[in-house]
Amino acid sequence: MKIEIATSAIILLLSSLLLSSTAFTTTNDGLLRIGLKRVKLDQSNRFAARLKSRKAGALRSPIRSYKFQDKHDTDIVELKNYLDAQYYGEIGIGTPPQTFTVIFDTGSSNLWVPSSKCYLSIPCYFHSKYKSSQSSTYKKNGKPAAISYGTGSISGFFSEDSVKVGDLVVKGQEFIEATREPSITFLVAKFDGLLGLGFKEISAGNATPVWYNMVEQGLVKDPVFSFWLNRNPEDEEGGEIVFGGVDKHHFKGKHTYVPVTQKGYWQFDMGDVLIDGKESGFCNGGCSAIADSGTSLLAGPTTLVAMINHAIGATGLVSQECKAVVEQYGQTIVDLLLSDAQPKKICSQVGLCTFDGNHGVSAGIESVVDEKQGKSSGLRDGKCSSCEMAVVWMQNQLKRNQTQERILDYANELCERLPNPTGESTVNCERISSMPSISFTIGEKVFDLSPHEYILKIGEGAAAQCISGFTGLDIPPPRGPLW
Repeated sequence: MKIEIATSAIILLLSSLLLSSTAFTTTNDGLLRIGLKRVKLDQSNRFAARLKSRKAGALRSPIRSYKFQDKHDTDIVELKNYLDAQYYGEIGIGTPPQTFTVIFDTGSSNLWVPSSKCYLSIPCYFHSKYKSSQSSTYKKNGKPAAISYGTGSISGFFSEDSVKVGDLVVKGQEFIEATREPSITFLVAKFDGLLGLGFKEISAGNATPVWYNMVEQGLVKDPVFSFWLNRNPEDEEGGEIVFGGVDKHHFKGKHTYVPVTQKGYWQFDMGDVLIDGKESGFCNGGCSAIADSGTSLLAGPTTLVAMINHAIGATGLVSQECKAVVEQYGQTIVDLLLSDAQPKKICSQVGLCTFDGNHGVSAGIESVVDEKQGKSSGLRDGKCSSCEMAVVWMQNQLKRNQTQERILDYANELCERLPNPTGESTVNCERISSMPSISFTIGEKVFDLSPHEYILKIGEGAAAQCISGFTGLDIPPPRGPLW
């Protein structure tokens, strides 16, 4: 098994030599392409996915249907790019096919979709559900199943049916009918389920992954699949996944091959990480990394990520929201406290919350998006909680007879200490051009990432927000450190 890395394009080629195949396909070049469609980055939608108190119905805007032609006249299953964080597309399960949107995830190995027998989990009511009674090729299995992800867990039972990807039909595929999806992540997700592309070694219930069956049933030209991710913000085409090979039109130069060191994830060895061309020293003794299409950011050891984020001037997203509240409303909050206003009502008085008789609640819950103005009220969700914290901090300092200047400074200091539950850090968009390159040593070659490649920019002009592409993830030895 090898992972192939391009030197001049963002492309990942994963090859499994475990299985052999007799090639046949409906396409002229023997490749099955799954197109990645780009969805315009939208700040309000992104906050909707992160802030967890919105109404689910408002988050599920209708998904447009796109079709575009490939010059090889291949069958393309459209994949959409949601904020460079979720790449999802349609598959069919059953006969006739029941349509689901799934994430193609190299960090897991099972296929699962919501079941029509999911009665008690709210997320199931906002996504398509599989109905076994409507499929002539359904086979009962019934074995219980459960999977835990970094952002939540699902449970249910196994079933068997045909799975359609493009015009290819994988027969007798074992998959999970999810009857419980307790995480808020699945409530706000743009996808119905996941199609795992990892190794069978990490498959729940030892189920054979869809990719294994594609190869075993002779549905692809070669036992290889590859991702191409298009980062051109002006191009509506988000990229594509190719089953059965690699599309040579998507890269220039030669690839660097590195062996898979441990089956399960697509794991390989990595050397040191360089910051502005200088060795960090953290991975001089070697680190491991996995190629995971289901992870949104570059995740690595907190020690090194902190060094990177310090070098690029990144700060916690929650801290920034909190500071914005203190800067804009801090003096008003102090004045209201001095005027003997009720502390619980202050945040509603300044317009950041709605008072429910006991405490402030987000003012943005009922009206997520103003359809006429095209503006989002979602930013108030984070500011409401920041305001309520600031009131408590300032009230505490007033009791200690601190000066107003000291009270505001104290609130800012506490903002800086706030933990960041999303793991995200922000940077000043105006400083992107002056940020250092971050480089990874893979296969004894150094691959440079420019600031424009490791910074996610959301929005335009004064409303733009820039997110660091690096987040901390600590996995202890012997499995870690792991990127």
